[in-house]
Amino acid sequence: MSDIAELRKKIRRLDLSSAILEAMHHLGGSGTNREIHDAVVKLLDLDDKIVELPLKEGASLTELEFRLGFERTGLKKFGLLENSGRGVWSLTAEGRQTKELDHAKLAKVWDKTESVKDETETPPIESPEPDEEDDISSWRDDLLALLHRMDPAAFERLFQRILREDGFYQVDVTGRSGDGGIDGIGVIRVGGFLSFRALFQCKRYKGSIGAGVVRDFRGAMVGRTDKGLIVTTGHFTQAAKREATRDGAPEIDLIDGEQLMDKLKELSLGVKTKKVVVERVMIDADWFQNI
Repeated sequence: MSDIAELRKKIRRLDLSSAILEAMHHLGGSGTNREIHDAVVKLLDLDDKIVELPLKEGASLTELEFRLGFERTGLKKFGLLENSGRGVWSLTAEGRQTKELDHAKLAKVWDKTESVKDETETPPIESPEPDEEDDISSWRDDLLALLHRMDPAAFERLFQRILREDGFYQVDVTGRSGDGGIDGIGVIRVGGFLSFRALFQCKRYKGSIGAGVVRDFRGAMVGRTDKGLIVTTGHFTQAAKREATRDGAPEIDLIDGEQLMDKLKELSLGVKTKKVVVERVMIDADWFQNI
């Protein structure tokens, strides 16, 4: 068995439903997909290789992210979780009272709606909720492929536009060589009074960005600002995330491909959404019997 197959097998053996429930309690009863993901990783003390394993080659989604989405949907069907249209999950009244899962009952919930034919196959999700449909739908793959085809300068301009649409001003793309990888700078005003300068770096990667990139970027920030952003179409390794929030060093915000696509959708920048009304037909058997 290959190393990748073994890692996938380890992920499938994890009790992610219980971990999500415990994470939700630790988070105070609510959390975003990312907060739940990070809390589960910490609770289960997961190895970096497991956390970073892609769902498939070239995918923007990891195996763990997909599995967590699958289990969140199950817990919602079970009545322990609910989610808003803004991507925030919360415990229901029953969920707040539940500390341990009844896996037998949870399995019955899935038996009614899900069919997993082969343990080695990725389980399908039937009628996913909006957040889960977001996670697995093909529009993300199409958008990611488009971003990878963009000219580097155009990708920098895209992020410049994102920052402006999201409240930054005086956003300047520099892209000077020998500048420690810094591609630009912007200013964000908080509460109408305080303002902060932020340096940013854009990387169109299909793979993962490691801790070395974060350290080099922080070195280029010294003496210029205490706030930095690194955006990529790929992923950040767990080591990179730890380096970005290392104690005693200026914190750097990391924006991966998933977050970048979410922001483009949120701001309607090149991504349009259309509400689809589905007609549901129900048969009233009693009506026919009493005619």
